[in-house]
This record gives sequence, structure tokens and C-alpha cells, in this order.
Amino acid sequence: MSRGSLFGAHLPDGFRHSEDFITGDEEARLVEAIAGIEFAEFEMRGVVARRRVAFFGASYETGRPASPLPAFLDPLRTALAAWAGLDPQAFAMALINQYPPGAPIGWHRDAPQYDIVAGISLMSSCRMKFRPYVRSDNAAAPGVRRTATHEIVLAPRSAYLMTGPARSAYEHHIPAVASLRYSITFRSLRT
Repeated sequence: MSRGSLFGAHLPDGFRHSEDFITGDEEARLVEAIAGIEFAEFEMRGVVARRRVAFFGASYETGRPASPLPAFLDPLRTALAAWAGLDPQAFAMALINQYPPGAPIGWHRDAPQYDIVAGISLMSSCRMKFRPYVRSDNAAAPGVRRTATHEIVLAPRSAYLMTGPARSAYEHHIPAVASLRYSITFRSLRT
């Protein structure tokens, strides 16, 4: 796995990105293994998302365990942890997202029980946009539309890491994808 990094001034502090983090062969093996995963619908605030998900390790719901991490994810978790300067076991949760054509993910910050977030894109690229996070009790005046302040293209086989302000001071979203895309996201628990 490649470890080259690209640091851009156009990205929030605490966001790191690496093109070609894995090889084409590694991507093909991951996609083949993902074909055997059972995905579920994902509901957030009463709305069923267009993407489908599979959780492993520590569940998105605090304290509720999910299925154990499949062995095929171990090498990727180890590589991402090394890049992040963590012990691989620190990534207690893994999420595989399946984005069919037209599926987005709305503006959000990852759940508060998680700390460092590392992810990898498979099969097709997407855009990831960022905007400053505003607490709901401190929201802008009604009718004022908040817009993205940062954007990056996540190409297939590229990896990203969100820490510090990128993780806590910004929210992010991915507009609708043009073709099938998988993402694998690992999260450490907040201590």
C-alpha cells in the first residue's frame, strides 16, 4: 500500500488525503470480498438513506455491538492506522457504504462517540464538501443558506483522515455519485 500524502491549503486543518493509498489489485480484492457482504438500509432521523450500509465492531449506536470485523478488512485497517499513527485496534468500528448511482450523503458530522475517522474510496470517485459546523441552537438566521467552503475529489483507491478541526469544526457531505461507489470508513472511539 502506498503512503504518499497530499496536503492542500484548500482543505480544513486536520484533513489529510493520499492518492493511490492502495493498489488496483488491492482494490479488486476488497470489492470482491464486499460482494459477499449483506447490506442494510440506513435510517437517520426517520428518513431512509439511498445508500446502504454494513457496520462492524463497535456499533453506530453507543454500546451496542455490531458484527465482528471481517478478516479481509484487517490489512486495510492496519495500513490506515499506521498512516494515522494509531494502533490498529484503536479503529474500533468499520462501516462499508454502498452508494448506488444517484446516492448522496447529507451534511453531517460523525457521531460524537467517535474521534478519528479514516476512509477509503473504491470503484468510482466522488466529491467531498465541507462547511463550518454551526450548532442547531446557534444556527444562522432562517433563510440564510450555508455553503461549502472546501471541496476535494476522492478518487478510487484514495484515502482520507479527519482529525482535529476537520472532524469537529466542520461538517461534510458527498453529493450524489454518478456510478456505483463503495467506501470503507474506520473510526476510533473518543476517550
